[in-house]
Amino acid sequence: MKQLFKVGGMTCRNCANAVTKAIKRLDPAAEVSVELNSGTVSVEGAVERAAVERAVEGAGFSVAG
Repeated sequence: MKQLFKVGGMTCRNCANAVTKAIKRLDPAAEVSVELNSGTVSVEGAVERAAVERAVEGAGFSVAG
């Protein structure tokens, strides 16, 4: 299942890598795509939305909506 998240606070490639790593810890097989310009993160895999939100917030970023 593909999910889309609006993530606040990502300003550079290091931020994108931190978010990606946090999500990959939940499911190493997940497909994670970060678009810095729009601040969106697409996740395709067997992860629950709430778990992704907690992981992103634990990495120091915010999740809108």
